[in-house]
Amino acid sequence: MRILALTSWWPEPADNGIKLRLSRLLQSLAGGHELHLATLCQAPPAAGQRLAALAYCASAEAEPAREAQVDRAAQLSSLWSARPASVRATWSEDFAALVRRRAAQVRPDVVLAFELAMAPYALLAPGAPRILDDLEMATLYDAFAAATGRRRLRRWLTLTKHRAHVRQLLRGFAGYTVVSPREAALARPLAPAGMPALVVPNGADVDRALPDVAPDPDTLIYPGALSYAANLDAMQYFIGSILPFVRAARPVARLRITGRATPAQIAALPASDGVEFTGFVPEIKALVARSWAEVVPLRTGSGTRLKILEALALGTPVVSTTKGAEGLELVHGRDLLVADTPEAFAAATVALLSQPGLRAALGEAGRRSVVARYNWSVIGGQLDDLLRSVVATRSVPYAKRAA
Repeated sequence: MRILALTSWWPEPADNGIKLRLSRLLQSLAGGHELHLATLCQAPPAAGQRLAALAYCASAEAEPAREAQVDRAAQLSSLWSARPASVRATWSEDFAALVRRRAAQVRPDVVLAFELAMAPYALLAPGAPRILDDLEMATLYDAFAAATGRRRLRRWLTLTKHRAHVRQLLRGFAGYTVVSPREAALARPLAPAGMPALVVPNGADVDRALPDVAPDPDTLIYPGALSYAANLDAMQYFIGSILPFVRAARPVARLRITGRATPAQIAALPASDGVEFTGFVPEIKALVARSWAEVVPLRTGSGTRLKILEALALGTPVVSTTKGAEGLELVHGRDLLVADTPEAFAAATVALLSQPGLRAALGEAGRRSVVARYNWSVIGGQLDDLLRSVVATRSVPYAKRAA
């Protein structure tokens, strides 16, 4: 098949969770199909990044994204517009022209839009069925549920507008995927009845050789850029409310935070001894493997956590909140430890730091579960099956076929 893939991130290097999912799924599809990539990205890819993508894509082109500027006038005008203000603010006519041109040249058998931002552009490619990957709704539902007062009304209006936008977009698609059962439940009422849908979770590189390193005692790691609000909140929570309990029991315990962080973001964290900022690490697997445990004290955000899967694939045990482990088929006490209060989270962390046998058991069981359920090659095959099924039926908008 000829696949035209639309993305809002250039997939190489795969140095964050979104790009890792893109890179692994695209490479999996490229193994059996002719893959053409069109990307609307924040910065033009460098020569090496372009070559990396062309190693598995038949063609790859990019247009720079425009920065979203949603002012009060745009918000008010959205009251009578079918599209949310954020969608209108980021629309790129240059990228729309690129999609039309590439669709005419490639004549794809299927158009694959990665994430909702690419869905409106996929509608510009006529004649081929369209699949939307990673339809995400939970973030807006969670924001509405957490809001109070006037903010709750604004969140409700945003959610209502977003639901209507998704419902309208899906009428032009032949199927969609989500990353978790919860996302599936939220998306189902918005899709035409009977539309093909598939849970395509995030995964891990379980087939690659494990780093030959020994774990450093009393070391914890959190891999995540503080520029992402959920990561910043997680580290404020851990350093301010959990780490003091951990260091009271294990005074030499130290936490490594990886990923890009500005001085202002670092300053927004509570002051504490035993915290190290590594900055961006090009190859993080060895650093995770060297850590005694990974902590994932997330309280906000959505999707399934690649950082948990990657750590377990390396045999590094994980302590997480329920929110952090949301959507993953992992069992507390067997595959990882889950705790939702500062005291319980600290107790679980201390237990891991002080018991090598517990660390070994969790690391081994967690890796087995990830190998069984979250192998990228298996996950890519599931997406491939969906694409082949849709192309076989030649279902240009499913809503029309089902009518």
